[in-house]
Amino acid sequence: MFRTLACSALLAALVPLPLSAQEEPPPQVTAAGLLGARATGPHHRVVDPVDAEGYYYRFDLRTDFGDMPAEGLSQLDVRLRELDALVQLEQVSKGEVFARAAGGAVVQIGRSVVSVVKDPVGTAKGIGGGIKRFGVNLGRKAKRAAADVKDAATTTEEERARAMEQGPDPRTGGEKAKGAAGGAANALFGVNSAARRWAQKLGVDPYTTNPVLAQALRDFGKVDAAGGIAAKVALPIPPVAATTADVGALVWGADPEEVRKVNEARARELQVPPEVANALWRADAWTLTLQTRLIAALHAVKPEAAASWVATAVDAEGEREALFHVESAEMMRHLDRERPAAALLPDNRTLVVRSGGTAIALLPVDHVRWTTSFAEQARELAERAKAELRASRVELRVSGTVSERAKRGLAGLGFLVREGEPLS
Repeated sequence: MFRTLACSALLAALVPLPLSAQEEPPPQVTAAGLLGARATGPHHRVVDPVDAEGYYYRFDLRTDFGDMPAEGLSQLDVRLRELDALVQLEQVSKGEVFARAAGGAVVQIGRSVVSVVKDPVGTAKGIGGGIKRFGVNLGRKAKRAAADVKDAATTTEEERARAMEQGPDPRTGGEKAKGAAGGAANALFGVNSAARRWAQKLGVDPYTTNPVLAQALRDFGKVDAAGGIAAKVALPIPPVAATTADVGALVWGADPEEVRKVNEARARELQVPPEVANALWRADAWTLTLQTRLIAALHAVKPEAAASWVATAVDAEGEREALFHVESAEMMRHLDRERPAAALLPDNRTLVVRSGGTAIALLPVDHVRWTTSFAEQARELAERAKAELRASRVELRVSGTVSERAKRGLAGLGFLVREGEPLS
């Protein structure tokens, strides 16, 4: 459902808010009010109050498998799906089919999952990399030193392969391999074809950053190395969005190096500089699946200056920021089906697309309120879009909601505002 400020008479009647207007306080949000029945379940509950300080709601998700914090509604959806996958894996591990294949290891696998989740502090640190609040800057991105990009991209294919063969260093919890091959590459360890098959049956990311699920998938992959168990176990698979399903067919079905080659070929077609592409492949915040989703969405549209969005994405600090860049690109892919996306505004942390004479800023966030920082960045977006993209009109499309005060302020800056835009 879209709430569109489309009537020029209405816009003229609204009183623009000055950029120096008093900061709008964050909304008061409860889990039940925001999530309804999803706030609690047989294996989880979302703790009140829900932090609504930034652009994303921050959820304290308590589960039978430990704490699983999430920043943003889309990330909460991922965590709840992962929780359901863990519950199903736990049930399968106790079944007769799995017991025959695993022998005495079936109890050991169950305990290995439990041993991880009994450390909720460690689990919380592992999920999302210690969540940082997102949203400091939605305007022009800070220039990254060329030396930093070059240093981030210096790992050779030989070093990456050697690190993957060595596996995580048990003395350092994987830091040795991470240093040689990057955080994303480190997530590939132990994810064999059987583990990917189980991830596909469950509709989850085989390269998940959730340490509990990652360990469970590796354990199942070891027992089911021949691939015989997965075919014998029927599981209810949750519905998967079409875009995610397209990417899933690749990350579930192909080995990591094959997926990487596809991504590299598409990045070259998008004219992404090799040093930028290599930095993305190695970046700690980027799982192989997130990399694939980003490149696939950009490649499907091929707008002018697509490479600039990859360069911006490399700077993501943590999974939430990486997901922001992915969801922005997927919003553009959805937009392109409605109206062709011709070019992007370069050097910017908000994805701004030129379509005809309109510049459309895409924000995959939960809620926008009026603050001095946001107002200044919105004004800069409008000015740059008109100057650099030669746009005569500006739109802001948000996947979540926009406060009434923010709508008034944006109207004063010339923005047409749409809420509830699809993420894919």
